Amino acid sequence: MTDKAKLTFLGTGTSQGMPMIGCGCGVCSSTDTRDKRLRSSALVDYKGMRILVDAGPDFRQQMLRENVTHVDAILLTHNHKDHTGGLDDTRSFNYMEKRSMQIYCEKYVEESLRNEYSYAFSEKKYPGAPEWNVHIIGNRPFTVMSGNNAEMLEWKSGLGYVHIPCTDGTGEAPEKTAQIIPIRGMHYKLPVLGYRFGNIAYCTDMNFIPEEEFKKLEGLDHFIINCVKSGHHISHFSIEEAVGVCRRVGAKHSWLTHLSHQLPCHSVLESSLPEGIRPAYDGLVIE
Repeated sequence: MTDKAKLTFLGTGTSQGMPMIGCGCGVCSSTDTRDKRLRSSALVDYKGMRILVDAGPDFRQQMLRENVTHVDAILLTHNHKDHTGGLDDTRSFNYMEKRSMQIYCEKYVEESLRNEYSYAFSEKKYPGAPEWNVHIIGNRPFTVMSGNNAEMLEWKSGLGYVHIPCTDGTGEAPEKTAQIIPIRGMHYKLPVLGYRFGNIAYCTDMNFIPEEEFKKLEGLDHFIINCVKSGHHISHFSIEEAVGVCRRVGAKHSWLTHLSHQLPCHSVLESSLPEGIRPAYDGLVIE
């Protein structure tokens, strides 16, 4: 029996969101709340943990909207700004929970973070800089653990955080663990990762999935894939291609995310799709 997960779509828009700045098209001016799309991200409740997939520029707004007060880990799909631009705001979790944020990503993504957030990796950090514990992953199943039980953060005024080892026995083992299955895809020439959580798989920013990866997508209740427009796109699946991938995967339910204003309004798009395939929208919960 496949383990059950619950997924909340925090954002379902493309890199510029919807409405797009300066645009007055019918989609961007729509009054349907389902056409108001923040940058793509998802919150997954799985094995007793809350796991975030990507933290883009709308991270703060998404956390406040969904009243998220705890995140065990953040899984990054790739290094583009619309998926990593909100990581500085994890400082709030550092402060409230006195723990480093656990981030899982590929090596090239970590290298990008070191450039873009150099202050978070400095030997002598600016007081209040985000505290991260980065775990390097690849295209093999990996284990996510709840928090960092080996140490806690203590705030020292004027100095910043001091890392305090746990000495009361709480650091011996994580409270919860979950195995995650990564799904390799290509975003033009950039390798990216989707993730399978039991009965749900979340894939975004892809325009190609290698043949061998489809075995990892068998037996799903829910499959999520990106789609930005009709017709060819250099780095994303078109709607025609996304529908083909959904049919190939054969999940009970398939959902389209990372949608742009080049697609119809939500109601029109929904009515045009085959049975079992639907556009997701911000705030939608599936399980």
